Amino acid sequence: MSQPAPMITKDGRFTYEAAGDPGGTPLIFLHGIGGAARAWRRQLATFGDRFHAIAWDMPGYGGSAPLASVSIAALADALQRFIEQLGASKPILVGHSIGGMIVQQWLVQSAKPARAVVLAQTSPAFGKADGDWQTSFIAARLGPLDRGETMKSLAPSLVKELVGDDPDPTGMELARECMASVPEASYRAMMLALIGFDQRSTLKDISIPTLLLSGSKDNNAPAPMMAKTATYIPSAEYVELAGVGHLANLERPDAFDEALGRFLNFVAINT
Repeated sequence: MSQPAPMITKDGRFTYEAAGDPGGTPLIFLHGIGGAARAWRRQLATFGDRFHAIAWDMPGYGGSAPLASVSIAALADALQRFIEQLGASKPILVGHSIGGMIVQQWLVQSAKPARAVVLAQTSPAFGKADGDWQTSFIAARLGPLDRGETMKSLAPSLVKELVGDDPDPTGMELARECMASVPEASYRAMMLALIGFDQRSTLKDISIPTLLLSGSKDNNAPAPMMAKTATYIPSAEYVELAGVGHLANLERPDAFDEALGRFLNFVAINT
């Protein structure tokens, strides 16, 4: 697979990778906490012939400048700035995990709608700051770093915990590479940004074509929760990938791309 050359926005704030005609419909991929723009290279190669396929490095990742204060709202503002820098009119947004949360927040904050959105293995809420599950989740993720581990030393075990059955070896190598390269400060900040996120009340207001994509073995964004979420979004489509954990585009790239491709065909016909 060819590797797109990293690019940087004119304001110098964001690095990203892209493939396809810059004049084409923008298809923007947003990675998760353990990801990077390069986690989407397979998708850039797959969809670059039909779209201007773009994957950003979230603030604090790759060469993208970190935010002074990290929150989902601030990340959504950063996404809007990124879209403006690209001149991307009515993009299709594909958000994975925290990327999907950023997309949900962006839909509320942005006056310029997307053409369609894909919420991949994400949630409309993370719950209360004092919730037992949330507290345990954060402690489990940050505790090893507090005890002296590094992102590089943790990457193999973190990725293994996230995936389902028979993941693609090449995808897993890339997943570990991305996880190992996440700056510890960014990882900590993004984990803490999850606390209190809640867009459940705004799901009913999503009026554009929406795909919710889950994995049956995903413990971070469980399939039953995502299926229920889909019922609150008008005309949303729900697709569950069997045997897949939390990193669908890397675990089963063919299945992920097929599901995304079908949805994009639907969007092309109906919008």
